Amino acid sequence: MTPKLLVSRRIRATPYTPRIESLGVSGYSVVNHTILPKAFRRSVVEDYRHLKEHVQLWDVGCQRQVELCGPDAAWLTQFMTPRDLRRAQPGQCLYAPMVDDRGGMLNDPIILKLAEDHFWLSISDSDILLWAKGLATGMRLNVAIDEPDVWPLSVQGPKSDDLMARIFGDTVRDIRYFGFEKLKFHDHLHIVARSGYSKQGGFEIYPAKPALGLELWDALWKAGSNLNVAPGSPNLIERVESGLLSYGNDMTRENNPFECALDRFCQLDGSFDFIGRDALRKIASDGVRQIIRGVLFDGDACPPCRKPWLVMAGTRQVGMVTSAIWSPRFKNNVALAMISKDYCISGASVRVQIPGHGNRPGRIMPLPFSGPECPANEPGQI
Repeated sequence: MTPKLLVSRRIRATPYTPRIESLGVSGYSVVNHTILPKAFRRSVVEDYRHLKEHVQLWDVGCQRQVELCGPDAAWLTQFMTPRDLRRAQPGQCLYAPMVDDRGGMLNDPIILKLAEDHFWLSISDSDILLWAKGLATGMRLNVAIDEPDVWPLSVQGPKSDDLMARIFGDTVRDIRYFGFEKLKFHDHLHIVARSGYSKQGGFEIYPAKPALGLELWDALWKAGSNLNVAPGSPNLIERVESGLLSYGNDMTRENNPFECALDRFCQLDGSFDFIGRDALRKIASDGVRQIIRGVLFDGDACPPCRKPWLVMAGTRQVGMVTSAIWSPRFKNNVALAMISKDYCISGASVRVQIPGHGNRPGRIMPLPFSGPECPANEPGQI
């Protein structure tokens, strides 16, 4: 008998779960104590091709919001990230690494600035709500912190603009990348952001009320009938090819933003204070030992990478694969890996050790993987 995930109040379903189950979901993961659909009846390759050609609805209710509101909300939000938020405007989304006092990654949310004193942190998989509450309590800040009853729904794929315009009007086409607007559906205003966990274009919708979630899903589904709409979820092939990192898989609290190639989101000049600033300054000064890179390696489709695989150069370990999948685009396996800094040279030869499946020859690649020039025989400094 195949083990099943039993959902209780500790592992939450979402408003979209009834539709997801009726459409043949075949696998879940758990993110932020909430189920995340991960697979449907079609294969991961079929899903990948559909995502790149059509449009999908994703139940991303697991993408919980940490709400900061009040006189000290802007200060606390800034204190939690090395990214400079001071010029951010209401209606803007900002990707922002969050670190601890050692500079270790705690989360990498999208921050939505709703007003000068009102923010949502749309988090990946860690308990940032408790971190924010602890900071606010310990520092006696005047800020209300909560998890609002908001269940995001994602529309992803090249036809997403056409589908969204059928529900929200052509105004949706004018939303800038990583911006959001409040648009009307069933006499309620919903936050609609041009964002999402793919590189195929799309939107994330934050319904005004949970009860409207299914109505919104059904309206999008009906409107997309001639656009080949389908249920979907973050696709591992597309994610790895695009170089999109997954917190808890490709980076953890043991990694810092510089190892994760997030340098551009770290301002260390002292013009504002944030947790871990001194630690990140020291790391920047001393240099890191490893950096996230791509690896292209040979052979048949690799098994799931449930634990990191060793990356070898001769007899020396030079890194660890954290996510891997066979790519129909490159006719090879593609992977994300933490690679020793002194070996981060595009085209450098490596071997990937897959337990129970032997060694696979491969090459170090820049991220994202791109174009037919990606084959492993083209060296060059990254």
